[in-house]
Amino acid sequence: MVARAFFVPGTVLLFLAFILSLIVSVSLPSLPALDIARSHFDGNLAPPGSKNADTMKEIRFGIWAYCFYDSKGHRTCIDPGHGYTVAIESLSNIVTIGPGATRGLAVHPVAAVVTFIALLSSLSSHVMLVLLAMLLSFLAAFLTLLAFAIDISLFVILRNRVHSLGNVEGHTFVGPGTWITLVTLILLLVAGAIGWIGRRRSRMAGATDYSASDKPAIFSLSRFRRF
Repeated sequence: MVARAFFVPGTVLLFLAFILSLIVSVSLPSLPALDIARSHFDGNLAPPGSKNADTMKEIRFGIWAYCFYDSKGHRTCIDPGHGYTVAIESLSNIVTIGPGATRGLAVHPVAAVVTFIALLSSLSSHVMLVLLAMLLSFLAAFLTLLAFAIDISLFVILRNRVHSLGNVEGHTFVGPGTWITLVTLILLLVAGAIGWIGRRRSRMAGATDYSASDKPAIFSLSRFRRF
């Protein structure tokens, strides 16, 4: 009963963490609102691969693709896959976001898979699987922390590149996908901590039951033997 009181909340947190990690991993273009980083532009700027100035007002970076929006709000997504490259061109300069900044984003789906395995393990009542769920929760938390660091790195690189465009004023923001990743990290850490506490309480409860059931019996026998 003590163990279950701890493991059930841990399972719920793992489920929430998996759902959040999954939707972040899907990312652009299927979920255009869940980008990792984005930039808004106030000046004349051509979209990637185009010479038509004043047609791109915003660009969003996802895990597998990037999308840009024109001055009328129309969205165009380019889906090159893992480790893509983006060239942003103004009237006087061009900057590039290379694979070095986007390749590491693939850690997100890896963390989602580990979280899913931890969730499945937490559904079992077997001691070893419960222990495995706790360990996998911490592993998923580590991978999610790594993914969050890569997200922030992409944001910093994008901000620096946009500032170097010169005649175009741009504003770079951390995308919703990055903030959801941070929430996922917190959920995984709490789930792992709950699993560890539950495991510890179970062992303590087992030791208490053993001492309570055995020692009084020995004491009682010793008293009766005197008569």
